[in-house]
Amino acid sequence: MRPTPYVASLRIYEPLDAFTPADQLRWDSISLDTDTKKEEELRALQHVVLPEPPTIQADGAHIIDCNNKRFVSPWSTARRCWSAVEDFKSSLPSSVIHFFLPESLEDAFSDLDGELQNKVPHIISETWMIPPRCFALFSPAERLRGNSTDGAFTIMRTEIASAKKRCITAHAAVRKAFGPGPVEEELIQLINWLNVFHSQSIVECDYGGLASYLEQSIIADGESGLESDTSIEDVELSLQGLATGDGALASQGYERLVKRWRKVAAFQQAM
Repeated sequence: MRPTPYVASLRIYEPLDAFTPADQLRWDSISLDTDTKKEEELRALQHVVLPEPPTIQADGAHIIDCNNKRFVSPWSTARRCWSAVEDFKSSLPSSVIHFFLPESLEDAFSDLDGELQNKVPHIISETWMIPPRCFALFSPAERLRGNSTDGAFTIMRTEIASAKKRCITAHAAVRKAFGPGPVEEELIQLINWLNVFHSQSIVECDYGGLASYLEQSIIADGESGLESDTSIEDVELSLQGLATGDGALASQGYERLVKRWRKVAAFQQAM
C-alpha cells in the first residue's frame, strides 16, 4: 500500500549532467534500487502530521536509467509547497487567510519568496484525478502497466521533444475549436513548463496509487482491469475530432475519459 495512494505525478527527468557538480555528486550516489517514490510520499505524510516550513536544503530525487545514462527528477519540495500555499491563498478572501495559515508560516514563505520564484519544479502532482492534457503528451505505445508489491501501476514515459510536439498539436486543436480560453491557457502553461528543461529530458506520468482505484472501478464495470484503460486513446480521439471539426467524435473521446476518472474521484468521498 502506498503512503499517499491518492496522488498522481507528472515528472521531468533531466540528464545528470544538466545539474550543478554538487548536485551531480549527490544524485549519482543514489542507488537505482532505492524506492524514492515511497520515500517522497512518507516525507509528505510527515509534513502533514508535523507541519513545518520547508527550507532551501538538500532534497531527494527520483532516478531512472535510460540507455546507460542517468536521469534525475528532484523532488523540489520547497518550491512545490510554496506554490501550494500561493494557490490556497488565492482561493480565499484575504480577510480569512490568517485563520488557516499561521503568521510564522507566512513569514517563512515570505523569506523564501525571492529564492523560490525563479525555481521551476520538476514535478507536478494531482490528487484523485489526472488532467486530460497530461494524456496528450504520450502515445499508447509509451504506456507501461502491471502490478507490483504496491499494487497496480501505470507509467507513461516519452522524450521531452515528443511531449512538446504533441502538446503544441493539442493546443492548436483546442484553439481552433474553442478559441482563447481556460483550456487553451492550461496547455500554454504546460508548454511553457516543458520548455524550461533540458532538450534531452524524459517526461513521465505516473498514476501512482490512482492506478489501484482505477483498476477497481474498471473491474466493477465488468472489464478486465487496467488493460482496459484507454485514457491516452480517448484524448487522441477527442483531439482528432476537434482538429477536424467533428464534434461528435471529440465528445465521444472526452466523455469516455471523464466518465472513467469521475469514478476514481468518487473514491475520495467514500474514504
